[in-house]
Amino acid sequence: MTFLGVDIGTSSSKGVLADASGAVLATAVREHTVRRPAPGHVEMDPEVWWREFRGITRDLLSGGARVRAVGVSGMGPCVTLADSADRPLRPAILYGVDTRAVPQIARLEAELGRQAVLDRCGSVLSTQAVGPKVAWVAEHEPEVFAAARRLFMPASFLAHRLTGAYVLDHHSASQSVPFYDTREQEWYRPWVDAVWPHAELPELRWPDEQAGTVTAGAAAATGLAPGTPVLTGTIDAWTEAVSVDATRPGDLMLMYGTTMFLIATVAGQLRVPELWSTVGAFPGTRSLAGGMATSGAVTEWLRGLFGSPDRAVLLAEAADSGVGARGLAMLPYFAGERTPIADPDARGVIAGLTVEHTRGDLYRAALEATAHGVRHNIEAMRQAGAGIERVVAVGGGTQGRLWTRIVSDVTGLPQDIPTVTVGAAYGAARLAARLADEAATEAWNPVRERRVPDPAAVAAYDRLHSLYRDLYPATRDTVHALARLRREA
Repeated sequence: MTFLGVDIGTSSSKGVLADASGAVLATAVREHTVRRPAPGHVEMDPEVWWREFRGITRDLLSGGARVRAVGVSGMGPCVTLADSADRPLRPAILYGVDTRAVPQIARLEAELGRQAVLDRCGSVLSTQAVGPKVAWVAEHEPEVFAAARRLFMPASFLAHRLTGAYVLDHHSASQSVPFYDTREQEWYRPWVDAVWPHAELPELRWPDEQAGTVTAGAAAATGLAPGTPVLTGTIDAWTEAVSVDATRPGDLMLMYGTTMFLIATVAGQLRVPELWSTVGAFPGTRSLAGGMATSGAVTEWLRGLFGSPDRAVLLAEAADSGVGARGLAMLPYFAGERTPIADPDARGVIAGLTVEHTRGDLYRAALEATAHGVRHNIEAMRQAGAGIERVVAVGGGTQGRLWTRIVSDVTGLPQDIPTVTVGAAYGAARLAARLADEAATEAWNPVRERRVPDPAAVAAYDRLHSLYRDLYPATRDTVHALARLRREA
């Protein structure tokens, strides 16, 4: 028997077929792009998710594999509004990289109270929150809002198309600020009604619980057998944590991807405005999370500007540049920033440029900027009371040694690199195996190597980190003024 996991990401959808031992039998990928119809707007057509799921599944089943259970995962929290017949009414508004709802954040914060939201929801209102984006639709697209009845995210959208069930996992709900009460672990209807009074919110389940089984129609569309169990699923970063077994108190998962995400599993709920406090992937667990708006997005942007050279060549040039990128310092806020500064008008800054600098220096500066952003988040987590005992890295950025080495040197923390780093799709398959109760997943995905910090580099980066931290407040007023001019243009 095999287990299927599919994840809908920002730049691609991935599928994994794994056997009962955790071995990856086959993978499939569909690349896509998001829409940016206006400054700060980042959207995607949810029908693309279903089309890519069908294509991935048919690719993976072409060899005759029999799937015992299906796991689903996706980026989030996203806002996909649908009518009472579950038809999407507009493109999905993506997670914190979409910064359109800044005025609605301010209005809802004034109406509901910043501290009250933090106490009940575990996080303050931010560009990551669902409620302000729904409020934006209400103000700017009233006809869409009037017809909107239901809320989907990528994982729940796939689960619905496969099973007909209208469900959402508790973790995704806990990121739907201010709609979910993290203390009671239930929808908080007074604040739902304050934003979306006619909402028909989904039934809540845990990510590893069954949403339903594959319907006859979905079976015909995908090649899956009718009656195959389907997970409820959750947001990709938490599924990535499952993929590397980083789900115990003291574990910190670093997800190297288009954006950088950090999840610390903690013993109890920690409420801190600079980070996201959520329920975990499993009952009884809690998470303290942080997310950067860019990471791999910046390195790919630079690569495009350089004429798209081979990534290995760029990494070699960046390695030659050395610690500090020959006197460059970069802020990685090229799409605003999520945690810990929560500033949608933050912008990328490159300081120290001269005509002597090379593309390798710039590429190195981008990798180091991400690493300093990781350290900034970890410092905020520790200040909030999170104990970090083990760091596990996952995602496409772990494939080359340089990026993870820089992060370990900047943070001073060793990182475990697991055998399988394909991420959330593998985690979804692992959850599917747990659901089917036919595989002992504890032995899945052992650690392949450990990245250990170099003491000399750690000392050098300690000095550079203070310069990194000084750069944002020193340039904030200027980049905010530039952001306003861009919006007014």
